[in-house]
Amino acid sequence: MSITRRAAAMVLTALVGTSLLTGCGGDSGESGSPLVVWSMENLPDRVRVTERLAAGFTERTGIPVELVAVDENQFSQLVMSSAAAGKLPDVMGALPLTTIWQLAGNELLDAGAVQAVVDRLGTGTFSRRALELTRDRDRQLAVPSDGWTQLLVYRKDLFAAAGLAPPDTYERISRAAAALSRDRLTGISLATAANDAATGQAFEGFAVANGCDLVTADGAIGLDAPPCRETFRFLGELAARYSPPGAQDVDSTRATYFAGRSAMIVWSSFLLDELGGLREDALPACAECVGDPGFLARNSGVVSAIAGTAAEPAQYGELTSWTVPVGGKREEAQRFVQYMMENQAYVDWLGMAPEGKIPARRGDPSDPERFLDAWERLPAGVDTKRPLAEIYPPEVLRALRESPERFRRWGFDQGQGLLMGATLAEMPVPKAVDAMLGGTEPGEAAEEAAEEVRSIQTSLR
Repeated sequence: MSITRRAAAMVLTALVGTSLLTGCGGDSGESGSPLVVWSMENLPDRVRVTERLAAGFTERTGIPVELVAVDENQFSQLVMSSAAAGKLPDVMGALPLTTIWQLAGNELLDAGAVQAVVDRLGTGTFSRRALELTRDRDRQLAVPSDGWTQLLVYRKDLFAAAGLAPPDTYERISRAAAALSRDRLTGISLATAANDAATGQAFEGFAVANGCDLVTADGAIGLDAPPCRETFRFLGELAARYSPPGAQDVDSTRATYFAGRSAMIVWSSFLLDELGGLREDALPACAECVGDPGFLARNSGVVSAIAGTAAEPAQYGELTSWTVPVGGKREEAQRFVQYMMENQAYVDWLGMAPEGKIPARRGDPSDPERFLDAWERLPAGVDTKRPLAEIYPPEVLRALRESPERFRRWGFDQGQGLLMGATLAEMPVPKAVDAMLGGTEPGEAAEEAAEEVRSIQTSLR
């Protein structure tokens, strides 16, 4: 398959939309031209941090850098046009797992260059699991940088008053949701909207906790197998009986919990700075919070790994990585990625948003916990800055810092990254969850989702 056709095929497996692009790419093959770096960290404050880090790299090495900040929804279109023109960048950063695997499936990554960077930094300095999720058999596809973890946050004051155990199993979650759904209080807030990626993330988190795999080791679709049917039943009951009425999305779930009208919420770790009152446009608004802004954070507990009815505890999370495309300035690209993954540059990169940038590289050969320890001290927040360790107890920070080792994700261990990207774009699981709110039986929802994924799988062959 030609590079143009490979790039076009990748676009079919990813979200395509309008978005922001800052900067423009250069011809990385031209002598004397800058090292072209694409980054999905495209928010203005994060672009400024990346520009400062790139300037530090140039000062140290003499290698000029041209930074291109790309929105995730625009990425596939940009790759297609750049690959067709022979103008891929030299480095790509902040890429989620599905994007890494889509690039690899279309033979656009220099796995040898990536492996060399990991070897120089020290394989043992990384989270073992992070390396596994970014590896295709014997090919290291990316250098895992950081990630966020999905959490079940709960009102530990309400749980204590009701004599309830922390909600870390299907059974305990269901029991708490039933016991605490009363008056204006709902048991749990979780995304259920058909067009919200958070719906699929919440479902996958509960699914991996129950041994439900979207695709099995032999490539078969498992969404209608018993563990997945049980997950559909479990989540359908929570959404229909113990959640706010109507389809919920990432914003409405947060608003409900922050208003003190939900006993539990499923959200990413990006919730933690907002819950701590560090972002003015998303402040806790419960009745007690008016006189005590720290009330909700102080009375919230965190569960990171959940156990279903038939599996060991597991945890959903997302990793972002650096990688080196084919055909660029290989040696200079390796030097840049290595620079961004060590010393103060790596700490500053994590400092963009510590609550959602948990380090995948734990330390260095001289100090195995160096970056984890530095991460705990980094100030989080937008309008107010405070380290998370000043807001949350030590057990919350321990759960966060160890989370990359426990990440379980659909498809990547089975080498099915292209299918995962296509499934993410088509959203069969969020649509099935939404259908259950409309009265579709859980078993039927599982079968419909499985059939749609099988259709997607066939289209990729």
